[in-house]
Amino acid sequence: MAAGFQDGAYYLCGYAVECALKACIAKQTQAGDFPERNRVNDSYSHDLMKLTVIAGLKPLFEEACRNDKVLERYWTVAKDWNESSRYESRGARAQDLIEAITDPIHGVMRWLQQHW
Repeated sequence: MAAGFQDGAYYLCGYAVECALKACIAKQTQAGDFPERNRVNDSYSHDLMKLTVIAGLKPLFEEACRNDKVLERYWTVAKDWNESSRYESRGARAQDLIEAITDPIHGVMRWLQQHW
């Protein structure tokens, strides 16, 4: 972002949230487990809402958003990210996404870090 690559910053910030959600999913699989096939296949998604469900975090996240309106607003910004953003100009939204993800008190990543 600081180097002037707003579109790239937007794209990579979304991937950071995707990776955090996938870390939550992976943590639920123990070494030697043979995970259920649909869960594995569904985990290959880039859809942040879908990954929240697969990670089993949707009810907890909804409750957190009800109790923290800033987190709820940030999630509204973050959840709309998708992998095809690399082909679109989203630079104007990059700063909003960075703030939504990195806010040290209400940020999406802060909340996810508590659950991986």
